[in-house]
Amino acid sequence: MEAEFQAAMAAQDSGDLDRAQRLLSALQAHHPDVFEINESLGLIQASRENYAKALPLLEAAVRERPESDAAHANLGAALYKVHRNQQAAAELERAAALNPANAVAQQSLGQVLLEEHKPEQAAAAFSAAVRLNPSDDDLALSYASALIAAGHFDRASQALSSVTTTGQSALAQSLLGEVDEGEKKFESAEQHFARAVEIDPSEENLWELGVEFLRHWTFDAATRVFQDATARFPQSARLHLGLGVALFGDAKYAQAIPVFADLLESAPDKAEYAGMLGMSCSAVMQDANPRCDALVQYAQAHPKDAQASSYAAAYLLRRNDAHSQRPLARKLLEASLAADPTLAEAQFQMGTFLQDDGMWKESIPYLERAVELKVDFSKAHYRLALACWRTDRKQEAQKHMDLEQKFSQQEQDDLDHRLRQVTTFVVNIQQ
Repeated sequence: MEAEFQAAMAAQDSGDLDRAQRLLSALQAHHPDVFEINESLGLIQASRENYAKALPLLEAAVRERPESDAAHANLGAALYKVHRNQQAAAELERAAALNPANAVAQQSLGQVLLEEHKPEQAAAAFSAAVRLNPSDDDLALSYASALIAAGHFDRASQALSSVTTTGQSALAQSLLGEVDEGEKKFESAEQHFARAVEIDPSEENLWELGVEFLRHWTFDAATRVFQDATARFPQSARLHLGLGVALFGDAKYAQAIPVFADLLESAPDKAEYAGMLGMSCSAVMQDANPRCDALVQYAQAHPKDAQASSYAAAYLLRRNDAHSQRPLARKLLEASLAADPTLAEAQFQMGTFLQDDGMWKESIPYLERAVELKVDFSKAHYRLALACWRTDRKQEAQKHMDLEQKFSQQEQDDLDHRLRQVTTFVVNIQQ
């Protein structure tokens, strides 16, 4: 057995993995409980990404020699490859506990913990690995990433200062940008993200530069970045999303509509895309855009999405053929109110719809509910004032007209609020 095992190791050292695997498989069939055989064969299978066969062998090796930090580290690495992160972290933590000087185990543990959104613990593991390998630039960058995720920007800056290739590393520049962003050094952050794109105009780096502009509502610059980015990476949904938000933020609603419509058509069940298309379609007050038909199709297929149904109804009522679309618009408004009676916009839309049919008295409960839900809803106060005048409730009408004037800035404030929500959503998108 010893001779055959040595022959297998020699074959492995020479790069003949096929022979090494054959020899070890034959040995394992006759000696299933030998640590060295299981560990070696398991590592070969893992190197070939045959994890279904590698994992049982590496698990057997851990059972046979539970005091081996290397065995736990190897099993943890294999578990990580098949996305069993919690089990991988447990094995790597055991490896690090058995031998705190196992730099590979510490580094692997840091990576798993970072992916599991445990940046503080990840930073501790990377810190241990950095102490063992202080000249490893890649390790320092991983450590800085964990520190940034944990909000320790000053420590991340210090970690990055040890990287020797900072000026030529796109990742280092990107991380420096995140540090500066966290420390509110916005101009410097923009420069670092731009430098990362110069070094490597990857999808990730272009995304980060565009998002940096979005964070600070520099929409014209964001639009230019995302236009270039979508030309380079036309299949990237998030880059198109960034472009749509940049156009929306720059009040170029008509240009944003086809971007969001394309996204929704590519992912017909994605509520976020429908919401953004709805906001864009509702922001265009003239010349209804036929690409908003995608919003109507989505609303009909998703009657429980109250906001989308409300947006779709408003769009239908602005079309040139609005009269023929009124039955569908009413159906969508009824669906919206059934799905969410607390949606002030839907209450307002239904009240307005009834007024257009001359049903002034019937519109009042909807409009009263709208202003109850949203006190500073200026348009609803105006419509309610009209209804009160028509039904001889002049004192109430004057009150609501005064409130309409008081909250006249609300329409723009609403748009800004929604823009902040959309921008925050985009900024927080992960890879």
